[in-house]
Amino acid sequence: MLNKIKSWFLPAATQTTAGALAEKFGLELRGNADTPVRGVAPIADARPGQLAFYSTEQNSAAFKILPISVLENTRASVILVQPEQASHAPRGATLLITDTPRGNIVKILGEIYREPPRFGISRRATIERGVFFRRRASVYVGQYATIERGAVIEENVKIYPGAYIGRNVTIGANTIIQTGAHIENATIGADCVINPGAVIGKDGFGYTRQDGHNVFIPHVGRVVIGNRVSIGANTCIDRGAMTDTRIGDGTKIDNLCQIAHGVVVGAECFLASGVGLAGGVVVGDRALLAGQVGIANGVHIGNDAEVGAHSGVFRNVPDGARHMGYPAGPGIEFMRHYAWLRKNANNKTGE
Repeated sequence: MLNKIKSWFLPAATQTTAGALAEKFGLELRGNADTPVRGVAPIADARPGQLAFYSTEQNSAAFKILPISVLENTRASVILVQPEQASHAPRGATLLITDTPRGNIVKILGEIYREPPRFGISRRATIERGVFFRRRASVYVGQYATIERGAVIEENVKIYPGAYIGRNVTIGANTIIQTGAHIENATIGADCVINPGAVIGKDGFGYTRQDGHNVFIPHVGRVVIGNRVSIGANTCIDRGAMTDTRIGDGTKIDNLCQIAHGVVVGAECFLASGVGLAGGVVVGDRALLAGQVGIANGVHIGNDAEVGAHSGVFRNVPDGARHMGYPAGPGIEFMRHYAWLRKNANNKTGE
């Protein structure tokens, strides 16, 4: 009964077979092509009828290499595995052989757990005159969503209930705007995901002091978001004061981030939860900013640079550098300072 109740709340999987997955994704099949795949699970928890993967790839610190005994004892019916580890799989399991199990599990998850297609515009949505739909029949707009005049909605866009699309906003093809997202003064590229509660294109925190008073600086820039960008829940991206705020192609921004006016973030970056970028910050391509990193006005972060969690950055970070700490500096210096502090703290304790 408990499993039945759980199934009501879990995403529904599309049943397929090992052979169909092997053919679709170019994988080597060892075993029964007709073995059904009814879902995906971690290899230690998988049950018969499910697919799991085992990998020794070391392409990310986020993935831990599990003991080989986990592979040997799995109950999964289908296992995505590298050639070197295939001999450790249980007898009777159907194997999908690949050099990159992690890359292929992403594709398989997308195949098995595809959301049913949504089309049509709810009668309870507010669509002003002057909204341009590239192909209206391909678009989904949920109830109580609002699209104001001058907006351009490209093909296959999904706008979920309660979302707001302001005047003259452009939403690129195949982009998903989740529930409660608020977008104005912006251009969103193709294949993007804007998660619930994200606010894009509102005025930034720009003020000047005149005659002893704080006076707001009018913002006339926009937000320009590239293709394949993901914006996390409740993240805010401010419009520029006089220049545009820009997010490059393929960049992924986590929940609860703050991107201030005039910021430029390059392509294929990762910004983890709680990152705050002050006005005018420039982040190079493929940079990684860990959780709760704060970057001061006008600082430049180089291409391929990494900044450790909770760091406060007040100076430019060169290309490829790894900085951490408060104030942030080269990682090796931070670790030396940390070791010195620990050593002296221990000496004090021993006195």
